Amino acid sequence: THNLPPGLECLNQLDQIIIHQQVELLEAILGTETSSKYEIKNHLGQRVYFAVEENDCFDRNLCSPIRSFTIRIADNMGREVITVNRPLRCNSCWFPCFLQELEVQSPPGTTAGYVVQNWDPFLPKFTIQNESKEDVLKIIGPYATCGCFEDVDFEVKALNEMSTIGKISKYWSGFVNNVFTNTANFGIHVPVDLDVRIKAVMIGACFLIDLMFFENSLDRL
Repeated sequence: THNLPPGLECLNQLDQIIIHQQVELLEAILGTETSSKYEIKNHLGQRVYFAVEENDCFDRNLCSPIRSFTIRIADNMGREVITVNRPLRCNSCWFPCFLQELEVQSPPGTTAGYVVQNWDPFLPKFTIQNESKEDVLKIIGPYATCGCFEDVDFEVKALNEMSTIGKISKYWSGFVNNVFTNTANFGIHVPVDLDVRIKAVMIGACFLIDLMFFENSLDRL
C-alpha cells in the first residue's frame, strides 16, 4: 500500500462502492439546481469519502446535464484525495468530435485517468483510460435509461467488449424520490484487485453517468 496515492488505501480491498447523493430540500421544493453533495461508502454502509460539486449557478441551472464541474472528494479527515474535472462539452451523438471527457486526479494535481465518451447511435458507451490515456476498460449502458421501477445497469467490460467484469448501477429508490428530487443512489461493482487509480476513475465515471442520464428526474417522465 505504500505505493498507493495518499487517501486511496481504503479502496484497495473494496469490490463494491456505494455513492449516495444527499437530499437538497431547496432543490426538491423550488426546482432550483444546487451544488450536489455525495457520501461515498463501502459495502457495509460506512462512509469513506465525502464529495462536493463546485460550479456556478449559471452552469447548474442553464447547462444542467452538460454543465462543467469540479467535484472534490475528501476523506473522513477532510483531506482532499480525489478531484474530478468535467469541462463543458457536447452531449449528443450528432457531434462525435466533441463528446464528454472527464479527468480524475489523485492526489489532486496528478492525473489518475480519464473517462471518455464513445460515439454510438444507440447505446451509451465510455472508455476508461489510465493516466497515459491508454484504454483500460469499457462501460456500456442500456438502450433505455429511464429505470422505471427497476435498477439501471451500465456494464463494465474488457476492451474486447465480450467479457463483463463489473457494473455501475443506478438503484431504483422509489416513486416519490425519483420524481420529485434528483437524488441518486449508485453502486459500483469491480474486481477487488483492480488498480485503485482505476477505481477512483470509476467513481468519476459514476458522477458523469448520473449527470448525463439521471440528473433531471422530472424531465424524463
